[in-house]
Amino acid sequence: MISILIAASVGLLISILFTPYLIRLFSKQGFGQEIREEGPEGHRSKRGTPTMGGVAIIVAMVVAYFVAHLVDVLRDSSNSGPTASGLLVLFLSVGLGLVGFLDDFIKIRKQRNLGLNKTAKLVGQLLVAVVFGILALQFVNDDGLAPASQHLSYVRDLSLIFLPVPVFILFCYLLISAWSNAVNFTDGLDGLAGGAGAMVLVTYVVIAFWQARLSCVETPQAACYDVRDPLDLAVVAAAAAGACVGFLWWNAAPAKIFMGDTGSLALGGLIAGLSMTTRTELLAIVIGGLFVVEMVSVVLQIAVFRTTRKRLFRMAPFHHHFELSGWAETTVIIRFWLLSAVCCMFGLGLFYSEQLGLGGG
Repeated sequence: MISILIAASVGLLISILFTPYLIRLFSKQGFGQEIREEGPEGHRSKRGTPTMGGVAIIVAMVVAYFVAHLVDVLRDSSNSGPTASGLLVLFLSVGLGLVGFLDDFIKIRKQRNLGLNKTAKLVGQLLVAVVFGILALQFVNDDGLAPASQHLSYVRDLSLIFLPVPVFILFCYLLISAWSNAVNFTDGLDGLAGGAGAMVLVTYVVIAFWQARLSCVETPQAACYDVRDPLDLAVVAAAAAGACVGFLWWNAAPAKIFMGDTGSLALGGLIAGLSMTTRTELLAIVIGGLFVVEMVSVVLQIAVFRTTRKRLFRMAPFHHHFELSGWAETTVIIRFWLLSAVCCMFGLGLFYSEQLGLGGG
């Protein structure tokens, strides 16, 4: 528990102090955001706002994670330090953050709202996802647990659905790509993705901590959880949640800096990684419901327009539809945050109710 609190506190502190430095640095270098020409009229004034602020989230998350472990080892030298699960989730987040950083950097250099082309972005996500998928089945501990499972999971592994290795790696790519793009679509209003992301991450702190308390290794019973390193995953989620909240101090409307693809792809990868390593891939759809709705709105908009040549929404992603309907930006943000909070609470309720259903309450 102390490690979780330290990770969250250090992540918050580093992010809130490091972000102003990035604002000054990126402003001096001219690393300003380009705005979509077809976007809402009110967004034109945001052109030139420093972007790539996701660097602060990534740095704060990584440093906070290792500081928490350093303090843990200093307190008790018998502690083993970072785990395979924690390091793999960090690798996934940082790897996708690097893809996003390249995307942002190209946008800035070429002064346009398009960075990496679709093929380059796909290849970048594919490489990171494949490496993660392969490594996630390695590092089996003495209890026979790897960081991820080849079974599809809801709250625990679904024994009836087993994925052969090639299918599992493809599944990893599809899941990681879907979550990273979903968060990327959501990152269109000041603080929207950062606030919603922090809520999802806090939810995963609770889930992973609960799994650690009822680990099958510690308390063998019908309602226990077969997760390799749940407590360390809680530390990762806490470090990232603290980093998001610290960044949100500067990213909330009116934003002084945007997270850019650097931050949105990293956060999406983090959610995907946590869902796989905590065996909650299907439950994550509920917990991250806001991100799912945003992505579905884009898919529906494209599908309807291509078949009928008419638009389902005034603009996709979904949050722009409400802006163009006359809602103030801050109204959209706050109401979408509330929607995200409801999704997180509902997801936690489903997680806990499943535990009660097995008699583990």
